[in-house]
Amino acid sequence: MVAETRIEVELTPNALRVLEKRYLRRDENGEIIETSDEMFRRVAKAIASIETSYDLKTDVIQIAEEFYQAMANLEFLPNSPTLLNAGLENGQLASCFVLPVEDSIESTFDTLKHTAIIHKNGGGTGFNFSKIRPKLDKAGGRQGVASGPVGLIDVIATAADYIRQGGVRRGCNSVVLNVDHPDILEFIKAKNDPDALTNFYISVAVTDDFMARVKARADYPLVNPRNKQVVGTLNAYDVFELIVDQAWRTGDPGFIFLDRINRDNPTPELGNIDMITGCGEQAMLPYESCPLGSINLSRMIQFNDGASAIDYAKLGRTVELGVRFLDDVIDASAYPADIIEQATKRTRRIGLGVMGFADMLFQMSIPYSSEAAETTAMEIMGFIQKHAYEASIRLGTKRGSFPAFRGSVFDLPGASPMRNAARTTVAPTGTLSIIAGCSCGIEPLFSVAFVRHMLDGERLLDVNAHFETAVRRSGQWNAGLLQRLVRCNHLHEQADVPESIRRVFVTAHQVPPEWHIRIQSAFQENVDAAVSKTVNFPNRATRDDIARVFFMAHEHGLKGITIYRDASRELQPQCTGQLGLDLVDRYFEKNP
Repeated sequence: MVAETRIEVELTPNALRVLEKRYLRRDENGEIIETSDEMFRRVAKAIASIETSYDLKTDVIQIAEEFYQAMANLEFLPNSPTLLNAGLENGQLASCFVLPVEDSIESTFDTLKHTAIIHKNGGGTGFNFSKIRPKLDKAGGRQGVASGPVGLIDVIATAADYIRQGGVRRGCNSVVLNVDHPDILEFIKAKNDPDALTNFYISVAVTDDFMARVKARADYPLVNPRNKQVVGTLNAYDVFELIVDQAWRTGDPGFIFLDRINRDNPTPELGNIDMITGCGEQAMLPYESCPLGSINLSRMIQFNDGASAIDYAKLGRTVELGVRFLDDVIDASAYPADIIEQATKRTRRIGLGVMGFADMLFQMSIPYSSEAAETTAMEIMGFIQKHAYEASIRLGTKRGSFPAFRGSVFDLPGASPMRNAARTTVAPTGTLSIIAGCSCGIEPLFSVAFVRHMLDGERLLDVNAHFETAVRRSGQWNAGLLQRLVRCNHLHEQADVPESIRRVFVTAHQVPPEWHIRIQSAFQENVDAAVSKTVNFPNRATRDDIARVFFMAHEHGLKGITIYRDASRELQPQCTGQLGLDLVDRYFEKNP
């Protein structure tokens, strides 16, 4: 038996604030009744308790202690629903769900019901509306009455606006429409109104054939899903240009590349994949859900005589633990419907990913937009992929393969058991990275100092700890510098900061677009599912800049691509400007 230990969790003030606002348990009067340490302990015990269903001799206390230490040391964190709900009555633990929508009223409202339950308990949802008959098509024996896919988005968006995920945030949704749907032009422009569909990401699903037609400026057919008849044609280049223009204006839509996704489909006998989750990191079959967890790469560094290097021994142990934890989550979770539980347990997908990549590069003095960063990305994700694969085989040997193993890509003569049909992904980790005190996912820093806008209107100043440490050592740390950075986000223009620091601490708008793609591609090469990443453009970026990135994404084998041009929306989660200067004064009062 292993005695419980208590770790002094190294939480930043922003992390503590987010936990208090969103995660820690409250009593019936709304008073917080849980500490961060108790939250991690609650989650660890709930997930470890499932182990005895596979082996009665398992030392659950030992496993719970290992899970607890990984979380409390901020080395590994599961997705938000697990932190929110593990050990509690509702118990929905997965973050990612995809729901099919058939062309009927019954299917639509079944989907709406499942969406409401998923959002209520903290999950996000993905849909593909390509089976919905086009607007003004025949319905109920009458011509010209169908509402079409965009009308259905409005229905779900309205419902989602009334439901906050897990009681802490609005539901996150992703909706896809195939490029050959007759309503594709209306769909592309669905977010023209900046106040419309604010809780939806929209993406156009395209094929390799469509991208070839774009280059050839050729036409392609539009197909009515109700009767599979060709009802018109559009010029592929014109449609591509409209997507580019709309993305330049609003950030939506993005692209998903269906052929690339299905080349990695581990269970093709179960059908093609055409749905992605809320932030695009998981492409899944109808009704599947997937628990996510992220390794904090900034905690996987070792220092010897002032030199830094990746601690691969520690990383390997964390990968092993993460795979086991997430496989347990599948069994520990409650599900909003039996059909979702069945689909999830049929393939037992998990999504082990990373966060803190930019911080890791800072600690190793590697600029984000460099071949050294690209090589690091490929090597570290290759290591994680290999060890996750081996960990899933070990679990499969003890617990059995996922039920859909027969006929899967793993079902080969003499093959080893495989516990999980897919094991790795890269999620955006927006809130998790605040808790862990690290950079989001594999993104470069938005800025070394910026203001976070929370949904309830609160503002939080975020100053990168590695940058602050480096500048303090140089003797150039002062309130004036921080005010300039919060106001303009132009570290490269701050001549009082040593060039060696400016060279390493490259921020999102100073990363050339091709390097965003190269880094995402380096990770994607060793990821089973997909990589959630945004290519950030400065406000001055042109439509041609965005078109080039979309083409590069396809050519580099990405499964999806999202762009965002700074200030193309009136309110964005991260920003710089005059609004944060009052926060700088308060920051320096506490951190002179």
